[in-house]
Amino acid sequence: MAVSRSGTSVPGDVGSPRPRGPVTAAGRPAADVTGYAPFDAGPLRVATRTFSAPDPARDRVFPGEIWAPAAGGDGAGGAPLPLVIFCHGSGGHRKSAAYLCAHLASHGYLVAAMDHSEVVAARLAPAADETAGQRAARIDAVIAGRVPDVRFLLDFLLAGGAAPDDDESAQADPERVGLVGHSFGGWTVLAVPEADDRVSAVVALGPGGSSRPRPGILPLTLTFAWGRDIPTLYLAAEDDVSIPLDGVSELLDRTPASKRMFVLRRADHQHFLDDVAGQHEALRAMALPGDAAWIPAAMRPIAELCPPAEAHDFVRGLTLAHLDATLRQSEAARRFLGGDVEAALAARGVAAFAHPEC
Repeated sequence: MAVSRSGTSVPGDVGSPRPRGPVTAAGRPAADVTGYAPFDAGPLRVATRTFSAPDPARDRVFPGEIWAPAAGGDGAGGAPLPLVIFCHGSGGHRKSAAYLCAHLASHGYLVAAMDHSEVVAARLAPAADETAGQRAARIDAVIAGRVPDVRFLLDFLLAGGAAPDDDESAQADPERVGLVGHSFGGWTVLAVPEADDRVSAVVALGPGGSSRPRPGILPLTLTFAWGRDIPTLYLAAEDDVSIPLDGVSELLDRTPASKRMFVLRRADHQHFLDDVAGQHEALRAMALPGDAAWIPAAMRPIAELCPPAEAHDFVRGLTLAHLDATLRQSEAARRFLGGDVEAALAARGVAAFAHPEC
């Protein structure tokens, strides 16, 4: 994949080991490693652009978006950059978490997302007179399309399909591919490694796929037949109505890889998105059909929950640290994640906790 050329050298890249730093009262190393600041915006300017990815085999054209370091940035330039694909949730779109995609790009990642099949394929849209059987078949088709979507996008990007029309371009590194997804997209990024060995790291934000989904939630399953260690970060919301904490904990327990999980206090399912308050209150005002009708009434008002800015801090910093530690082999990021992350978050006014099994 070709994008505007910029640098790859950012704070936290592999280098000489840094001092361990202070120790917390609990005896754990402090997470604020000197010189490593995953919560802060990166040093690189970010450029965004839209691309179109035709898939003749499935008769679909996928709109996509790229976030990348802008031309003329301050990085070293030229070297292949780690690639991250973001997968949106059910009812979402490729720009659902642009705040996160832009943050990663400002730290030297190439980030891409596309509208998934259920957004672009007319036959996957619900019909007004849809029977229960037709709906079940359509949902099965929607679920079945997700893994092929991501594999198609990887093929397209790594073959240069989204290259800009200029001769100053940096390539995505096919050996450093990370997946990040929310909700249905969180399930997607956990399912792709079963079928594709190009994935080196995963971040799942409030993912579906537990064995006991709530009524009205997609019936998703995971085998975790990865056959290799894919370091995985789970970020969950303490008061997630649609995908409760115990469901995400179940997935954590089943993950056959290096893994971590952090939980944002007083947060619901929409706290991972761009417009947290707007999305949350819009869902509370909806009259959902069928088995999902209970969801809006079970949700607390946004005023009683975690402020959106704190949620974005939580997601941006921890996602970047995980990708730095895995795709870049950053010793600073590893020390950060192995230290007292709760204290580092609290210092920024973010209430969160690490899963006790991690």
